[in-house]
Amino acid sequence: MQKRTLLTALASVPLLAACGFKLRGSVDFAFKSLYLNGNANSGFLKELQRHLEAAGSLQVLRDPSQATQAEAIYDDLGQRRERVVVSRNAAGEVRELQIRLITRFRVRDAKGGLYVPDSELMQYREISYLETYALSKANEEEMLYRNMQTDIVQQIVRRLAIVKSVTPTE
Repeated sequence: MQKRTLLTALASVPLLAACGFKLRGSVDFAFKSLYLNGNANSGFLKELQRHLEAAGSLQVLRDPSQATQAEAIYDDLGQRRERVVVSRNAAGEVRELQIRLITRFRVRDAKGGLYVPDSELMQYREISYLETYALSKANEEEMLYRNMQTDIVQQIVRRLAIVKSVTPTE
């Protein structure tokens, strides 16, 4: 039985290699250090810092005195949460909401060149709503916002990974 399992595992290795499967390695960024410019207590920036440090050999700086030493500066231009009513019942009560998390940012070098121009990322989720379950729906909504924040952070890390050079500003 163990031989059969071993042979099956060995036989699947060439198939995985042929389909392009490859373990995710460390990311090579176009810069060696990045200063995160924004609110020091921001949960969003703390999560971004964790993801960037885990992604590769990037030194993430948070101390404002180190901003001049960084090759790139991430400017947090803000996050915004929105709730939009999607549907109502015949009595006019809300039955479905769409929640949105919108993040604005840019990445520049110390001289003003842009790695990533002003950008906006948005995630949204739809959630059913009943007034009798308002407290549990508020907890569910907060959990969805955290999940959307993680998705946006991962998108930002992927965007920074594909940046290759600075675009000069006019």
